[in-house]
Amino acid sequence: MLIGSSLKMYFGRARTLEWTRAVAAICAEHPAVRQGLVEPFVIPTFPSIPDVVAVATDAGMLVGAQDLHWEDTGAFTGEVSAAELAEHGVTLAEIGHAERRRLFGETDETVALKVAAALRNGIAPVLCIGEEIEVEPAAAAAACIAQLDASLAVAREQERIGRLIVAYEPVWAIGAPQPAGDDHIRAVGTALRARLAELPFDAQVIYGGSAGPGLLPRIADSVDGMFLGRFAHEPAAFGAILDEALALEGQR
Repeated sequence: MLIGSSLKMYFGRARTLEWTRAVAAICAEHPAVRQGLVEPFVIPTFPSIPDVVAVATDAGMLVGAQDLHWEDTGAFTGEVSAAELAEHGVTLAEIGHAERRRLFGETDETVALKVAAALRNGIAPVLCIGEEIEVEPAAAAAACIAQLDASLAVAREQERIGRLIVAYEPVWAIGAPQPAGDDHIRAVGTALRARLAELPFDAQVIYGGSAGPGLLPRIADSVDGMFLGRFAHEPAAFGAILDEALALEGQR
């Protein structure tokens, strides 16, 4: 199971390190992590990555980047390549978030190129997909599967495939007071798993979109973890979700 958080641009360097040290201390001692039941991860801003890697790795946390460019080298001012991120110890890369699409014009085509770039450099994409408006679960699942297929179009043509993490984040639930409904998440998660089982990836599905403590036990039968946002800004909340993951294992 994967449990982690993207810090977006909420924290500066000092608070990023404070948060990471606190969460790393929890992860280093938590039975869910020590027993290999949970892979915790954090996705900080680019400048904080080297410092976060130094703190997080020893605690068993994976470290990701919030974006990358689709080329490995070249005249792309202000961009960061997957090749360089891998040199810094990055093992995950968030790709295609709804904010990137809305604010920076990302498309299915650019997302597909970035997914391929991550995979060929040994980085697991955290591919964000989700329907724009609230619709019935079947319609949401169909929209997400179409988006998933478009986002993997380039990667499926290259030799190196590897690990893929699909973050189901319904756009209408991002930043909302509550996550999507349990039955909605479970229906879409199940559909995504079924589609991914037909594809040549080592794939997992996690849920994001106002995800926080209390949600995981209700949806754990149809997802492989959670992608946390502002509800994990307090390290204790991260620890509470690890507790929930451990309790779920005890019930099996």
